[in-house]
Order: sequence, then structure tokens, then C-alpha cells
Amino acid sequence: MSRYLTVLLATLGSAALLGGAFLFQAFGYPPCAMCIWQRWPHGIAIAVGLIALVLPGRVLPLLGALAATTTAAIGVYHTGVERDWWEGPSSCTGTGESLGSLKGGDLLATDGPRLVMCDVVSWELLGLSMASWNALFSAVLVVLWISALRRS
Repeated sequence: MSRYLTVLLATLGSAALLGGAFLFQAFGYPPCAMCIWQRWPHGIAIAVGLIALVLPGRVLPLLGALAATTTAAIGVYHTGVERDWWEGPSSCTGTGESLGSLKGGDLLATDGPRLVMCDVVSWELLGLSMASWNALFSAVLVVLWISALRRS
């Protein structure tokens, strides 16, 4: 497989994962803070991939691999938080330590945005959450980026 095709597949892979995240959001699955964290590296990988399609060199595939590795690592971390393998940030888990200025009545309000906790699985398929699927597919993207790097 050529460098161009490998970069194109990796870029389209990040675009598909990011698009899927936005599609789930449109269907009523609002993201938690860690879900948002996983989106940024995909955006970076897409931008890097679009540039790498027209510019030769090894730096851009390396940056793409780093972006894919970053989102895969966040996905693994998020999966661990969801499965109670380790604690997540107190700002988005069930510890309740970071309610800030919210009062009890604010928590019962129905007209505000829905609070989404990072340690709750809102959707899963075959026993894997969205964070787990992101980690798995992003690991495949890392392999594609490294393949592109080797072909540069």
C-alpha cells in the first residue's frame, strides 16, 4: 500500500470516528468531558492527514501517529474509569467533589444541559463502550500512521 493511500485511510478513519461521535451526540448521547478530550486528537489527525496528502516527509505521519496514540490512550483511560479499574477526574465522575456553585435545586432543574458523568457507560456494543471502541479503532489508526511513516 502506498504512503498516500495509507495517509488517506488514517485520515478518513479519524474523520469517521469523529463523525460517529457527533452523530451519537445528534441522536441524544451527549458527551462527557473525557469524550470531548478524545475528539481533539482526531481533529488534529485529520488536519495533519490533509496536509500530509500534499506534502512529503516523515514529520507529518509522525504527528498523525502521535495524535492517534493520544486519543487511543485517552480511550483506554476512559474505559478504565467506566469499568472502575481506576479513578477518573473528580470533575466528571460520581465523586461529586466538583459541583462548584451548583445548589440542590440546580441539580433537579430539567431545562438546563444534561450532566454526563465520565464513569457511566451511556452506550455499548458487544460489551464495549464508545470509549473502548475509540481506543480499539484508534490503535488501528496508529498502525496506519506508522506504516505511512515507514513509507516516507
